[in-house]
Amino acid sequence: MSDHVDGPRSIGEPAADVTDLFAFTSPADPTRTVLAMCVFPSAGESAAFSNVIDYSIAVRRVSVAGLGEAARFQPAAEEAARLTFRFNVLERDASGRVIQRGVCRFADGRETPLTVNDEKGASTPEGDLRVFAGLRSDPFYLAWLAGDLSKVPNLLQHDNVLSMVAEFDTERMLGASQGSLFGAIAETVPAREGEGRVTHPVARVDWVGRPEQTNVRLNNPGLGRATDLRDLWNQQKPFEISADLQPLFLQRLKDSLLDWDLRDGEADWSPAALAANANIFLDDFLLFDVSKPITDDSHLEIEKSTLAGRPYQTGGGRTIDANVIDILFTWLVNRDRQFLQGGATGATKPGMTTFPYLAAPNTELQTVAETVELAAPPDAVWDVIGRFNIDWHPLIAGVRLVGEGPGQLRRIRTRDSAEIVERLESVEHAKRRYRYALVSGLPAAHYTGMIEARPNGGGCIAEWRVDYLADDQPDIAVKTRVSALLRTGLAYLNSRFGASR
Repeated sequence: MSDHVDGPRSIGEPAADVTDLFAFTSPADPTRTVLAMCVFPSAGESAAFSNVIDYSIAVRRVSVAGLGEAARFQPAAEEAARLTFRFNVLERDASGRVIQRGVCRFADGRETPLTVNDEKGASTPEGDLRVFAGLRSDPFYLAWLAGDLSKVPNLLQHDNVLSMVAEFDTERMLGASQGSLFGAIAETVPAREGEGRVTHPVARVDWVGRPEQTNVRLNNPGLGRATDLRDLWNQQKPFEISADLQPLFLQRLKDSLLDWDLRDGEADWSPAALAANANIFLDDFLLFDVSKPITDDSHLEIEKSTLAGRPYQTGGGRTIDANVIDILFTWLVNRDRQFLQGGATGATKPGMTTFPYLAAPNTELQTVAETVELAAPPDAVWDVIGRFNIDWHPLIAGVRLVGEGPGQLRRIRTRDSAEIVERLESVEHAKRRYRYALVSGLPAAHYTGMIEARPNGGGCIAEWRVDYLADDQPDIAVKTRVSALLRTGLAYLNSRFGASR
């Protein structure tokens, strides 16, 4: 999933897991450039930036150093710009609301303080740079199963990420008149210890240039049991991959690109062209040219044109709404012979044309509801499902109740050894229904459920409904787990009481 969950180190610290990087011209002002990075895949509403991580976007000027099968992009030795976000621990404001503050530091030494989730962002006194940090709807969408290239709905539907956005005066920040082609990377690195402490160089947790370097190109599922190189890659220094490790990464890229090329049974890449493509991806940075149009369709156009031996026509880059996964798969599998459209045509929410450009977070409750029509009268069914200890459910290994009546807790031990704690909110025996809320045990917030048995001719309808908001897990994973719980329970009722005819 782009750069989401791309290795054990980043999975272990989601706040340092870089999911995406964007570079485009501001739709509101063509004299300004926007750089944005996202972290924390499937962030819940309580997700926070780490206070011990430096979140940075670095930019270097790039020149075209070769065309065709000798295609190459040479980054400058020095950075043209660096923006570093650093955040404080959580605190409470005067009203008691939990907030997080931070600062964005620029390569020229200036700093701009900011408050997380303030949509207005913060600007320098000179007005040349404006920054934002906060929870947003995940702009990436993935609608393929990469193992066999089967189409599916967006696997990141309803998901959120933590985002950092910087919009700045292009000429002042980048000096574009000295060269308009740039390469950008985003990285997360543990903050260095203070002066005077015995320390050692810190290893970066994650970084990203072009989307899908790690999860598609280096960790191609088509290569079977190939060694996972993602952690090793993520600890490399962007723009300066270790000379000792370059042959290892290059060979993996060649093997991976050959597999992708043959996915449709046709070889569209000659060995020489495939090797040139691998060389391009080894030097991994997001290319963008601020003097040319950057559109939703211009992603990878600079690389493609250079490999074809012709001047590029667009600004490349990556907009919020760019369909990067379909663009990439089409390029890798058939070299743009036929466009490959996945099972979705857009993210959960489209990007905005004004600051901060990424869409507001997904806060709408999701619902899973299942019903079954049973041959038994509602009172008989209620005698079973109306017991809050839920001992009738086949996935439940044991339940311990604490307290009585509304407010009562049930500590559920499932057959896969998980523990879920839920609280009884209300019970209406006359209407044969009760409501409950999740306390702990599932990756969800605002989780409430309702179980009911109501008349239906000579039988009844048993309904089980859950409303929730996914929290630090993909919505699709939470929905799948909840759906399995509900369906298994109602299937048991169907086997016990019989289906109505």
